Amino acid sequence: MKILIVDDHAVLREGVRRLLSSIPGAEIFEASTGHEALAMFRKTQPSVTVLDVNLNGSSGLELLQRLKAESKTARIVMFTMHSEPSYAARAIRAGAMGYVSKSADSDELVAAVRKVAAGENYLDRDLASVLAFTPAQSADPFSTLSNREVEIMRLLGEGKSLRQIAGTFGIAYKTVANSCSRLKTKLGLERTADLIRVALENQKK
Repeated sequence: MKILIVDDHAVLREGVRRLLSSIPGAEIFEASTGHEALAMFRKTQPSVTVLDVNLNGSSGLELLQRLKAESKTARIVMFTMHSEPSYAARAIRAGAMGYVSKSADSDELVAAVRKVAAGENYLDRDLASVLAFTPAQSADPFSTLSNREVEIMRLLGEGKSLRQIAGTFGIAYKTVANSCSRLKTKLGLERTADLIRVALENQKK
């Protein structure tokens, strides 16, 4: 089984490598950026890719979509600090077959990789329980946002400036500013300060 770990923290990659090395026959590769991940994905054609949402210089959700564009059969497990049910649901709609929070027990990631490698889906136990009792998606104003808009909100919540966000996506500052204007309209907000406040509040959920 070939496993590609994509995370921008070397210590976390090492921890995940040790954990997944317990799987018999596992051959493990690593990448720290979106560009490295794409190159390694093309080179190794992994059985499973373990992908973090937070990556320096790229968006986890957008990288997920790019990997799925590379191969429709790509099997991807999101392994992230973001345990919000809405984020997990969005990742699954974008093509992830597994979603495990970094706060979950370590055996859950191993179980997720095994299940996804076998062509099955996997949600960690806590998320699966919460999602089962989450109200309909239409009640969530964030459900109307595109993946790019959700990622902009996430980065705003992490304290990134519009210029830093533009650099992350490799797009013009004006494009990010226009996206923020659309976000304010969709969320019924008047000021950019209100948008940042909502982004921060969403990070804490």
